[in-house]
Amino acid sequence: MAGRLEPSTAASEAVRVEGILRRSRDLPAPRMARVIVIVAILCYVGITTLNILSAGVEGPALAAALTCLGAVFTLQLLHCRPGSRRAPAARRTLTLGIQAAFTYLPLVALKSQWGAMAGFLAGSLLLLLPARLGWTLYGCVGVSMLVPPLLEGRPVVDSVYLAQTTLLTGLVTFGLTRLSELVRVLHESRDELTRAAVTRERLRFARDLHDLLGYSLSAIALKGELICRLLPDHPDKAKKEIHDVLTISRQSLADVRRVASGYWHMSLDEEIVSARSVLSAAKIEAVTDIRMAQVSPPVATVLATVLREAVTNVLRHSRAARCEITAVEEDGLVTLSVANDGVTEGYRDSSPHSGSGLGNLGLRLRAVGGELRVEREPGQVFRLVALVPADGEVDPDLDEAAEGERAWLAV
Repeated sequence: MAGRLEPSTAASEAVRVEGILRRSRDLPAPRMARVIVIVAILCYVGITTLNILSAGVEGPALAAALTCLGAVFTLQLLHCRPGSRRAPAARRTLTLGIQAAFTYLPLVALKSQWGAMAGFLAGSLLLLLPARLGWTLYGCVGVSMLVPPLLEGRPVVDSVYLAQTTLLTGLVTFGLTRLSELVRVLHESRDELTRAAVTRERLRFARDLHDLLGYSLSAIALKGELICRLLPDHPDKAKKEIHDVLTISRQSLADVRRVASGYWHMSLDEEIVSARSVLSAAKIEAVTDIRMAQVSPPVATVLATVLREAVTNVLRHSRAARCEITAVEEDGLVTLSVANDGVTEGYRDSSPHSGSGLGNLGLRLRAVGGELRVEREPGQVFRLVALVPADGEVDPDLDEAAEGERAWLAV
Protein backbone atom coordinates (compact mmCIF):
# COMPACT_ATOMS: atom_id res chain seq x y z
CA MET A 1 0.00 0.00 0.00
CA ALA A 2 3.07 2.22 0.08
CA GLY A 3 3.19 4.81 -2.67
CA ARG A 4 5.16 7.76 -3.85
CA LEU A 5 5.54 10.71 -1.52
CA GLU A 6 2.84 13.34 -1.88
CA PRO A 7 3.42 17.05 -1.20
CA SER A 8 1.85 18.23 2.02
CA THR A 9 -0.93 20.76 1.70
CA ALA A 10 1.02 23.08 3.99
CA ALA A 11 3.87 23.16 1.47
CA SER A 12 1.43 23.92 -1.35
CA GLU A 13 -0.06 26.74 0.72
CA ALA A 14 3.42 28.13 1.34
CA VAL A 15 4.07 28.19 -2.42
CA ARG A 16 0.76 30.01 -3.01
CA VAL A 17 1.55 32.61 -0.34
CA GLU A 18 5.02 33.12 -1.78
CA GLY A 19 3.47 33.84 -5.19
CA ILE A 20 1.21 36.50 -3.66
CA LEU A 21 4.13 38.10 -1.86
CA ARG A 22 6.27 38.11 -5.00
CA ARG A 23 3.56 39.89 -7.01
CA SER A 24 2.97 42.47 -4.27
CA ARG A 25 6.64 43.51 -4.18
CA ASP A 26 6.10 45.52 -7.38
CA LEU A 27 3.51 47.75 -5.70
CA PRO A 28 4.50 51.14 -4.24
CA ALA A 29 5.33 51.28 -0.56
CA PRO A 30 2.80 52.97 1.76
CA ARG A 31 5.14 55.91 2.27
CA MET A 32 5.47 56.47 -1.47
CA ALA A 33 1.68 56.30 -1.89
CA ARG A 34 1.27 58.89 0.85
CA VAL A 35 3.84 61.16 -0.80
CA ILE A 36 1.92 60.96 -4.07
CA VAL A 37 -1.24 62.17 -2.32
CA ILE A 38 0.59 65.11 -0.71
CA VAL A 39 2.28 66.10 -3.98
CA ALA A 40 -1.06 66.02 -5.81
CA ILE A 41 -2.63 68.31 -3.20
CA LEU A 42 0.38 70.65 -3.40
CA CYS A 43 0.01 70.84 -7.17
CA TYR A 44 -3.62 71.94 -6.88
CA VAL A 45 -2.65 74.51 -4.24
CA GLY A 46 0.13 75.74 -6.53
CA ILE A 47 -2.32 76.17 -9.43
CA THR A 48 -4.62 78.25 -7.25
CA THR A 49 -1.67 80.35 -6.09
CA LEU A 50 -0.72 81.06 -9.70
CA ASN A 51 -4.33 82.01 -10.49
CA ILE A 52 -4.37 84.47 -7.59
CA LEU A 53 -1.05 86.03 -8.61
CA SER A 54 -2.14 86.31 -12.24
CA ALA A 55 -5.29 88.16 -11.12
CA GLY A 56 -3.08 90.94 -9.66
CA VAL A 57 -3.94 90.37 -6.00
CA GLU A 58 -1.40 92.20 -3.82
CA GLY A 59 -0.70 93.41 -0.31
CA PRO A 60 -2.92 92.34 2.59
CA ALA A 61 -5.36 90.61 0.23
CA LEU A 62 -2.56 88.39 -1.08
CA ALA A 63 -1.38 87.61 2.48
CA ALA A 64 -4.94 86.70 3.50
CA ALA A 65 -5.35 84.50 0.40
CA LEU A 66 -2.12 82.63 1.08
CA THR A 67 -3.13 82.16 4.73
CA CYS A 68 -6.42 80.64 3.61
CA LEU A 69 -4.55 78.39 1.16
CA GLY A 70 -2.34 77.16 4.01
CA ALA A 71 -5.39 76.47 6.16
CA VAL A 72 -7.14 74.53 3.37
CA PHE A 73 -3.95 72.55 2.65
CA THR A 74 -3.59 71.63 6.35
CA LEU A 75 -7.22 70.61 6.66
CA GLN A 76 -6.99 68.50 3.51
CA LEU A 77 -3.94 66.67 4.84
CA LEU A 78 -5.88 66.02 8.05
CA HIS A 79 -8.82 64.61 6.10
CA CYS A 80 -6.54 62.41 3.97
CA ARG A 81 -4.85 60.79 6.96
CA PRO A 82 -5.39 57.02 7.40
CA GLY A 83 -8.31 56.36 9.69
CA SER A 84 -9.76 59.86 9.41
CA ARG A 85 -13.16 58.37 8.57
CA ARG A 86 -13.19 56.67 11.98
CA ALA A 87 -12.74 59.95 13.87
CA PRO A 88 -15.63 61.06 16.12
CA ALA A 89 -18.55 62.55 14.20
CA ALA A 90 -18.29 65.85 16.09
CA ARG A 91 -14.65 66.29 15.07
CA ARG A 92 -15.38 65.45 11.42
CA THR A 93 -18.30 67.88 11.37
CA LEU A 94 -16.15 70.64 12.87
CA THR A 95 -13.24 70.24 10.44
CA LEU A 96 -15.58 69.97 7.45
CA GLY A 97 -17.38 73.12 8.60
CA ILE A 98 -14.09 75.02 8.87
CA GLN A 99 -13.01 73.78 5.44
CA ALA A 100 -16.36 74.88 3.97
CA ALA A 101 -15.84 78.36 5.47
CA PHE A 102 -12.34 78.62 3.98
CA THR A 103 -13.76 77.39 0.67
CA TYR A 104 -16.70 79.76 0.21
CA LEU A 105 -15.77 82.97 2.09
CA PRO A 106 -12.68 83.76 -0.08
CA LEU A 107 -14.92 83.42 -3.16
CA VAL A 108 -16.44 86.81 -2.25
CA ALA A 109 -13.12 88.54 -2.91
CA LEU A 110 -11.23 86.17 -5.19
CA LYS A 111 -14.18 84.80 -7.17
CA SER A 112 -13.32 82.20 -9.82
CA GLN A 113 -9.58 82.27 -9.03
CA TRP A 114 -10.42 80.52 -5.75
CA GLY A 115 -12.80 77.97 -7.27
CA ALA A 116 -10.31 75.10 -7.38
CA MET A 117 -10.36 74.89 -3.57
CA ALA A 118 -13.96 73.66 -3.72
CA GLY A 119 -12.61 70.41 -5.18
CA PHE A 120 -10.83 69.70 -1.89
CA LEU A 121 -14.08 70.20 0.01
CA ALA A 122 -15.87 67.83 -2.38
CA GLY A 123 -13.16 65.19 -1.86
CA SER A 124 -13.26 65.60 1.93
CA LEU A 125 -17.02 65.07 1.95
CA LEU A 126 -16.53 61.76 0.15
CA LEU A 127 -13.73 60.74 2.51
CA LEU A 128 -15.39 61.55 5.83
CA LEU A 129 -19.15 61.09 5.38
CA PRO A 130 -21.33 58.04 4.74
CA ALA A 131 -21.57 57.18 1.05
CA ARG A 132 -25.10 58.42 0.32
CA LEU A 133 -24.70 61.73 2.18
CA GLY A 134 -21.14 62.22 0.92
CA TRP A 135 -22.01 61.79 -2.76
CA THR A 136 -25.07 64.03 -2.42
CA LEU A 137 -23.07 66.88 -0.90
CA TYR A 138 -20.26 66.25 -3.38
CA GLY A 139 -22.72 66.93 -6.21
CA CYS A 140 -24.05 70.03 -4.44
CA VAL A 141 -20.53 71.47 -4.18
CA GLY A 142 -20.01 70.91 -7.90
CA VAL A 143 -23.31 72.60 -8.78
CA SER A 144 -22.49 75.56 -6.49
CA MET A 145 -19.43 76.32 -8.60
CA LEU A 146 -21.71 77.23 -11.50
CA VAL A 147 -22.55 80.49 -9.71
CA PRO A 148 -19.25 82.46 -9.33
CA PRO A 149 -18.52 82.83 -13.08
CA LEU A 150 -22.12 83.91 -13.71
CA LEU A 151 -21.85 86.60 -11.02
CA GLU A 152 -18.73 87.87 -12.78
CA GLY A 153 -20.58 88.03 -16.08
CA ARG A 154 -18.52 85.27 -17.68
CA PRO A 155 -19.87 82.90 -20.35
CA VAL A 156 -21.81 79.81 -19.28
CA VAL A 157 -18.99 77.63 -20.54
CA ASP A 158 -16.76 79.06 -17.78
CA SER A 159 -19.34 78.02 -15.19
CA VAL A 160 -19.46 74.50 -16.60
CA TYR A 161 -15.67 74.37 -16.70
CA LEU A 162 -15.35 75.42 -13.03
CA ALA A 163 -18.01 72.94 -11.91
CA GLN A 164 -16.38 70.16 -13.90
CA THR A 165 -12.88 70.86 -12.55
CA THR A 166 -14.26 70.99 -9.01
CA LEU A 167 -15.84 67.57 -9.34
CA LEU A 168 -12.68 66.19 -10.99
CA THR A 169 -10.46 67.54 -8.20
CA GLY A 170 -12.75 65.96 -5.63
CA LEU A 171 -12.59 62.59 -7.39
CA VAL A 172 -8.79 62.73 -7.73
CA THR A 173 -8.38 63.63 -4.05
CA PHE A 174 -10.79 60.91 -2.95
CA GLY A 175 -9.33 58.28 -5.29
CA LEU A 176 -5.68 58.90 -4.46
CA THR A 177 -6.41 58.86 -0.73
CA ARG A 178 -8.32 55.60 -0.95
CA LEU A 179 -5.61 54.02 -3.10
CA SER A 180 -3.02 55.10 -0.56
CA GLU A 181 -5.01 53.38 2.17
CA LEU A 182 -5.36 50.25 0.04
CA VAL A 183 -1.59 50.12 -0.50
CA ARG A 184 -1.06 50.39 3.26
CA VAL A 185 -3.59 47.64 3.96
CA LEU A 186 -2.03 45.44 1.27
CA HIS A 187 1.43 45.78 2.76
CA GLU A 188 0.07 45.02 6.22
CA SER A 189 -1.73 41.99 4.79
CA ARG A 190 1.48 40.86 3.13
CA ASP A 191 3.23 40.95 6.49
CA GLU A 192 0.35 39.03 8.04
CA LEU A 193 0.53 36.44 5.24
CA THR A 194 4.23 36.01 5.87
CA ARG A 195 3.70 35.49 9.59
CA ALA A 196 0.76 33.16 8.94
CA ALA A 197 2.79 31.09 6.47
CA VAL A 198 5.64 30.74 8.98
CA THR A 199 3.22 29.85 11.78
CA ARG A 200 1.39 27.33 9.60
CA GLU A 201 4.63 25.63 8.61
CA ARG A 202 5.77 25.48 12.25
CA LEU A 203 2.47 23.89 13.22
CA ARG A 204 2.69 21.45 10.33
CA PHE A 205 6.22 20.53 11.39
CA ALA A 206 5.19 20.08 15.04
CA ARG A 207 2.15 17.94 14.17
CA ASP A 208 4.04 15.75 11.74
CA LEU A 209 6.91 15.24 14.16
CA HIS A 210 4.45 14.19 16.85
CA ASP A 211 2.52 11.86 14.58
CA LEU A 212 5.62 10.26 13.04
CA LEU A 213 8.15 10.20 15.88
CA GLY A 214 6.04 9.83 19.03
CA TYR A 215 5.34 6.23 18.17
CA SER A 216 8.90 5.44 17.06
CA LEU A 217 10.48 6.88 20.20
CA SER A 218 8.02 4.97 22.40
CA ALA A 219 8.84 1.77 20.50
CA ILE A 220 12.58 2.33 20.89
CA ALA A 221 12.18 2.92 24.62
CA LEU A 222 10.10 -0.23 25.08
CA LYS A 223 12.43 -2.41 23.06
CA GLY A 224 15.40 -0.95 24.93
CA GLU A 225 13.85 -2.07 28.21
CA LEU A 226 13.14 -5.49 26.72
CA ILE A 227 16.75 -5.80 25.55
CA CYS A 228 18.00 -5.04 29.06
CA ARG A 229 15.86 -7.87 30.42
CA LEU A 230 16.87 -10.34 27.70
CA LEU A 231 20.62 -9.73 27.58
CA PRO A 232 21.64 -11.78 30.67
CA ASP A 233 19.74 -14.98 29.83
CA HIS A 234 18.62 -14.69 26.18
CA PRO A 235 21.32 -12.90 24.16
CA ASP A 236 20.00 -14.27 20.85
CA LYS A 237 16.53 -12.80 21.45
CA ALA A 238 18.16 -9.55 22.60
CA LYS A 239 20.11 -9.43 19.35
CA LYS A 240 16.85 -9.72 17.37
CA GLU A 241 15.33 -6.88 19.38
CA ILE A 242 18.44 -4.75 18.75
CA HIS A 243 17.93 -5.34 15.04
CA ASP A 244 14.34 -4.10 15.42
CA VAL A 245 15.57 -1.00 17.25
CA LEU A 246 18.00 -0.25 14.42
CA THR A 247 15.19 -0.65 11.87
CA ILE A 248 12.90 1.69 13.80
CA SER A 249 15.75 4.21 14.24
CA ARG A 250 16.46 4.26 10.51
CA GLN A 251 12.76 4.71 9.81
CA SER A 252 12.64 7.58 12.31
CA LEU A 253 15.55 9.28 10.57
CA ALA A 254 13.76 8.93 7.23
CA ASP A 255 10.58 10.35 8.81
CA VAL A 256 12.47 13.40 10.06
CA ARG A 257 13.79 14.05 6.57
CA ARG A 258 10.30 13.74 5.11
CA VAL A 259 8.86 16.17 7.65
CA ALA A 260 11.63 18.68 7.01
CA SER A 261 11.02 18.57 3.26
CA GLY A 262 7.24 18.74 3.58
CA TYR A 263 6.75 15.41 1.77
CA TRP A 264 5.63 12.23 3.50
CA HIS A 265 3.47 9.18 3.02
CA MET A 266 2.78 6.22 5.28
CA SER A 267 1.79 2.62 4.59
CA LEU A 268 -1.06 1.19 6.67
CA ASP A 269 0.18 -2.39 6.09
CA GLU A 270 3.62 -1.53 7.45
CA GLU A 271 2.10 0.27 10.43
CA ILE A 272 0.01 -2.79 11.32
CA VAL A 273 3.11 -5.01 11.26
CA SER A 274 5.04 -2.49 13.34
CA ALA A 275 2.16 -2.17 15.82
CA ARG A 276 2.09 -5.94 16.38
CA SER A 277 5.83 -5.95 17.11
CA VAL A 278 5.73 -3.02 19.51
CA LEU A 279 2.66 -4.27 21.38
CA SER A 280 4.29 -7.67 21.71
CA ALA A 281 7.42 -6.07 23.15
CA ALA A 282 5.20 -4.33 25.72
CA LYS A 283 3.60 -7.71 26.56
CA ILE A 284 0.25 -6.62 25.13
CA GLU A 285 -1.67 -9.21 23.12
CA ALA A 286 -2.27 -7.82 19.62
CA VAL A 287 -5.33 -9.13 17.74
CA THR A 288 -5.75 -7.94 14.16
CA ASP A 289 -8.55 -8.32 11.64
CA ILE A 290 -7.72 -6.71 8.27
CA ARG A 291 -10.28 -6.98 5.49
CA MET A 292 -9.79 -4.16 3.05
CA ALA A 293 -8.68 -3.53 -0.53
CA GLN A 294 -6.51 -0.77 -1.97
CA VAL A 295 -7.21 2.75 -0.73
CA SER A 296 -6.00 6.12 -1.97
CA PRO A 297 -2.56 7.31 -0.71
CA PRO A 298 -4.03 10.20 1.35
CA VAL A 299 -6.43 7.78 3.09
CA ALA A 300 -3.64 5.25 3.71
CA THR A 301 -1.52 7.98 5.28
CA VAL A 302 -4.33 9.24 7.50
CA LEU A 303 -5.31 5.73 8.64
CA ALA A 304 -1.67 4.87 9.35
CA THR A 305 -1.38 8.10 11.37
CA VAL A 306 -4.50 7.20 13.36
CA LEU A 307 -3.17 3.70 14.06
CA ARG A 308 0.25 5.01 15.07
CA GLU A 309 -1.25 7.60 17.45
CA ALA A 310 -3.69 5.08 18.91
CA VAL A 311 -0.95 2.50 19.61
CA THR A 312 1.33 5.19 21.04
CA ASN A 313 -1.38 6.21 23.49
CA VAL A 314 -2.03 2.59 24.45
CA LEU A 315 1.63 2.32 25.39
CA ARG A 316 1.82 5.68 27.16
CA HIS A 317 -1.50 6.12 28.88
CA SER A 318 -3.05 2.72 29.54
CA ARG A 319 -2.43 -0.56 31.33
CA ALA A 320 -3.73 -2.71 28.52
CA ALA A 321 -3.26 -6.46 28.30
CA ARG A 322 -5.02 -6.77 24.96
CA CYS A 323 -5.34 -4.50 21.92
CA GLU A 324 -7.65 -5.21 18.98
CA ILE A 325 -6.94 -3.63 15.59
CA THR A 326 -9.65 -3.96 12.96
CA ALA A 327 -9.67 -2.49 9.44
CA VAL A 328 -12.70 -3.34 7.32
CA GLU A 329 -13.92 -1.94 4.01
CA GLU A 330 -17.61 -2.10 3.14
CA ASP A 331 -19.38 -0.26 0.31
CA GLY A 332 -16.41 2.04 -0.25
CA LEU A 333 -16.16 3.02 3.43
CA VAL A 334 -13.13 1.99 5.49
CA THR A 335 -13.55 1.54 9.23
CA LEU A 336 -10.39 1.39 11.34
CA SER A 337 -10.94 0.47 14.99
CA VAL A 338 -8.31 0.30 17.75
CA ALA A 339 -9.57 -0.93 21.14
CA ASN A 340 -7.69 -1.66 24.35
CA ASP A 341 -8.79 -2.95 27.75
CA GLY A 342 -6.46 -0.85 29.85
CA VAL A 343 -8.36 2.38 30.50
CA THR A 344 -7.28 3.84 33.83
CA GLU A 345 -8.79 6.61 35.92
CA GLY A 346 -8.13 9.94 34.23
CA TYR A 347 -7.20 8.29 30.92
CA ARG A 348 -6.81 10.79 28.12
CA ASP A 349 -5.50 10.75 24.58
CA SER A 350 -2.40 12.90 25.07
CA SER A 351 -0.94 15.86 26.86
CA PRO A 352 -2.79 19.11 26.24
CA HIS A 353 0.53 20.63 25.23
CA SER A 354 1.51 17.97 22.72
CA GLY A 355 0.03 19.75 19.71
CA SER A 356 -1.66 16.56 18.49
CA GLY A 357 -3.89 13.85 19.95
CA LEU A 358 -7.50 13.16 19.10
CA GLY A 359 -8.17 16.71 17.92
CA ASN A 360 -5.37 16.55 15.40
CA LEU A 361 -6.47 13.14 14.14
CA GLY A 362 -10.01 14.47 13.68
CA LEU A 363 -8.67 17.33 11.55
CA ARG A 364 -6.68 14.97 9.35
CA LEU A 365 -9.69 12.70 8.84
CA ARG A 366 -12.06 15.57 8.00
CA ALA A 367 -9.58 16.72 5.36
CA VAL A 368 -10.20 13.46 3.43
CA GLY A 369 -13.93 13.31 4.10
CA GLY A 370 -13.79 11.08 7.18
CA GLU A 371 -14.59 11.34 10.87
CA LEU A 372 -13.20 10.19 14.20
CA ARG A 373 -15.19 8.57 17.00
CA VAL A 374 -14.17 7.86 20.58
CA GLU A 375 -16.06 5.20 22.48
CA ARG A 376 -15.75 4.07 26.11
CA GLU A 377 -17.20 0.64 26.69
CA PRO A 378 -17.82 -1.46 29.81
CA GLY A 379 -14.86 -3.27 31.25
CA GLN A 380 -12.37 -0.40 30.97
CA VAL A 381 -12.38 -0.65 27.17
CA PHE A 382 -11.37 2.39 25.13
CA ARG A 383 -12.09 2.28 21.38
CA LEU A 384 -10.89 4.69 18.72
CA VAL A 385 -12.80 4.46 15.42
CA ALA A 386 -11.88 6.18 12.14
CA LEU A 387 -14.37 6.15 9.25
CA VAL A 388 -13.20 7.38 5.86
CA PRO A 389 -14.05 6.84 2.14
CA ALA A 390 -11.59 4.42 0.54
CA ASP A 391 -10.97 6.79 -2.38
CA GLY A 392 -10.92 9.99 -0.32
CA GLU A 393 -8.70 12.87 -1.42
CA VAL A 394 -7.55 15.94 0.47
CA ASP A 395 -10.12 18.75 0.37
CA PRO A 396 -8.25 22.11 0.16
CA ASP A 397 -11.12 23.84 1.99
CA LEU A 398 -10.66 21.45 4.91
CA ASP A 399 -6.89 21.33 4.76
CA GLU A 400 -5.56 20.10 8.07
CA ALA A 401 -2.82 22.73 8.15
CA ALA A 402 -5.22 25.65 8.15
CA GLU A 403 -7.64 23.85 10.49
CA GLY A 404 -4.77 22.96 12.79
CA GLU A 405 -3.67 26.56 12.93
CA ARG A 406 -7.15 27.73 13.92
CA ALA A 407 -7.35 25.01 16.59
CA TRP A 408 -3.92 25.98 17.93
CA LEU A 409 -4.80 29.68 18.08
CA ALA A 410 -8.09 28.91 19.82
CA VAL A 411 -6.31 27.29 22.78
